[in-house]
Amino acid sequence: MNDHQFLDAYFDRIGYKGPRIPSLDLLNNITLAHVQSIPFENLDILLGKTIDIRLDAVFEKLIIQKRGGYCFEQNGLLLLVLQKLGFEVTPISARVRLDRPRDFTPPRTHVFLRVELSGKSWFTDVGVGGVSLTSAIQFIQNTEQKTNHETRRIVCEGNRYFHQVLFPNGWVDVCEFTLEEMPEIDRELANWYTSNHPKSHFKDRLIVARAGENGKRFTLVNREFSERDKNGISNKTIIKSPKELIKLLKENFNLTFPLDTEFQTSGIKWDL
Repeated sequence: MNDHQFLDAYFDRIGYKGPRIPSLDLLNNITLAHVQSIPFENLDILLGKTIDIRLDAVFEKLIIQKRGGYCFEQNGLLLLVLQKLGFEVTPISARVRLDRPRDFTPPRTHVFLRVELSGKSWFTDVGVGGVSLTSAIQFIQNTEQKTNHETRRIVCEGNRYFHQVLFPNGWVDVCEFTLEEMPEIDRELANWYTSNHPKSHFKDRLIVARAGENGKRFTLVNREFSERDKNGISNKTIIKSPKELIKLLKENFNLTFPLDTEFQTSGIKWDL
């Protein structure tokens, strides 16, 4: 498959039909379309399958099979797309800090992308679940930045940067980073930990997320389905049965599984 065919398939998957000349508009449009079309999900881990982050495997899963994936798949795919479009882009390593206190050190098992445009650095991240970026944010400190969904900012403390999101109850850490690049071998090692280590949070819970229109977010964590509006207000529903779960995955995330599919995780206990 040549570059043109690859990009055609990707843009068809995310429903983008605009110009392909590298620009901030293109970066923003791709970021939004990607997170609205390709859900974040860890379902293969719960089905006992290997997470293969080689690019041919990611293309097959996310584009051909129309599945989703997590950061190494999502941002790995976007990294290749941006490179083929002619962007100057670098994968950056990070520690996810959502729902984690500052005195806890999470593993460095996240990757996001740094893009250079006209002498300025921009970050995009389509692989951090329910807070994946829906437009790029500039690498500037202590400045509120509007996106297509939430407001963001980057703060620096010591030698660490923190990407933060503004929720109704205040600023929340998304991830921590030092601008260190994350080469392929490091992504491969971190992917093994994320998908196989018993203490990986992807082993003990089911997570699916997708951005919607008008600032909406759709997130499924185990049996709890949440629809969050542009003001950060959530409407939550508890899934009552395995069949209801399969139906919800199709209707809200366009993920198709047989009705008898069982996701193996300690996070789901059915009251049957």
